[in-house]
Amino acid sequence: MKIIVGITGGIAAYKAPELVRLLKKAGHEVRCAATEHALQFVTRVTLETVSQHPLYCDLFASGGTEHISLKDWGDLLMVAPATANIIGKVANGIADDALSTLLLAFSHKPVVMAPAMNCEMWTHPAVQRNIETLKSWGIRIVGPAEGELACGVNGMGRMAEPQQIADAICQGERSKMKGERWLVTAGPTYERIDSVRFIGNYSSGKMGFALAQALVDAGAEVELVIGPTALNVSTYQHIHVHRVESAREMYAAATELFPQCNGAILSAAVADYRPAECADHKLKKNNSEGMHLDLVQNPDILATLGGMKTSEQTLVGFALETDNEEANAQRKLEKKNLDYIVLNSLRDKGAGFGVDTNKVTILSRDGHRTESPLLSKREIAQLIIQTTT
Repeated sequence: MKIIVGITGGIAAYKAPELVRLLKKAGHEVRCAATEHALQFVTRVTLETVSQHPLYCDLFASGGTEHISLKDWGDLLMVAPATANIIGKVANGIADDALSTLLLAFSHKPVVMAPAMNCEMWTHPAVQRNIETLKSWGIRIVGPAEGELACGVNGMGRMAEPQQIADAICQGERSKMKGERWLVTAGPTYERIDSVRFIGNYSSGKMGFALAQALVDAGAEVELVIGPTALNVSTYQHIHVHRVESAREMYAAATELFPQCNGAILSAAVADYRPAECADHKLKKNNSEGMHLDLVQNPDILATLGGMKTSEQTLVGFALETDNEEANAQRKLEKKNLDYIVLNSLRDKGAGFGVDTNKVTILSRDGHRTESPLLSKREIAQLIIQTTT
């Protein structure tokens, strides 16, 4: 998971580097965002060293849009310590520096806050009202704890310890689908013509890999059956990679794995046809007008899994359409016994093959319809998981 750690101007900011270290040790990628006052307690060099990324603390350093690019990058934003000031800003929609602006941009992604302040400040009615507002929006609050405070008194307001915060993040994010196993297909298939040529498509596998990551973030184990792709997908915990080339190889892997899975999301761009024969040598050009290939139909993976599916399993398909998009997708959903279908349209700029963004419409068997704006494929994957599981 990609986590942004936000640091504000409280004495507990000195614990932020330890929190970053623990999150990285747990396998997460971490970047830091800090307020100007936070840098009175912990230095830029320290935060950049432990995170191994540049620190974000100046709203206008990169033309004033880094809060958007950082929002697109991150899966979760953790603020530790969260002072009364930053809590009040978020609760009242104030964005007047780098971190508060980032927090407002993060409105559709998980946010966690670890409050830290004097006990009198913590119990102030305004602070408690703001905390309740944040909770009502789905922002998770970790702590505070009772103990000795920086001012020398004992009371409620001490920031939760870094290990407790790290555990809360990891356990919370990996709880929804804990113990479940899901099948994901991704990428293209290649259908060989001869020893050097093939029929293929432009799929990069990015959407399918983003789905696998989103499932893992929710706690599932993933069987990823992926066609030829340049993506590095072999080093991720809880993603078991099965590399295939042709549609028949993907069919064999998917039908073998599906009975052991709670569900499947089939996002691969599978070739509908393959050459009837494959030459074991390079076919030479001759003086005729051209080459003629006889094509035969490949097995239908989605329809086969639809026929195998039990009442305890969920099956999600993808449809890439250019004409009568929703009508064609709805027919596919019903014909192949799917629970959901995700419709892509090549009419949408920035969506489709080879790009890092997508725009989809999710149709369900019971008639519900969810439409997304143009988002990163990680965000689209999270939306699909939230809608279909």
